[in-house]
Amino acid sequence: MNTEQITHLAKLSSLEVPENEIQVLSEALESILQLAQQLQSIDTAGIEPLFHPIEMMAPLMQPLRVDVVSEENQREANMANAPAQFEGLFLVPKVID
Repeated sequence: MNTEQITHLAKLSSLEVPENEIQVLSEALESILQLAQQLQSIDTAGIEPLFHPIEMMAPLMQPLRVDVVSEENQREANMANAPAQFEGLFLVPKVID
């Protein structure tokens, strides 16, 4: 990745990247992309996807809990500290151009 791409990604991510760290970041991201490319090259034809990764160790050693509501609605208390809200929803500044 070149410096222009790093600068563009930093802007899209709303991150400040000092000039002296761009080269180091570029090398780190390049190694991550190479690893992803290496993983993509693995032949997975004929391998069935797992329902759950724990299945490889034993048939669901960790049972899933029942999906029930365990707490009361606290929307008013949660919204009390919101700097901006509309109809019970948080309003946030636009972060994507």
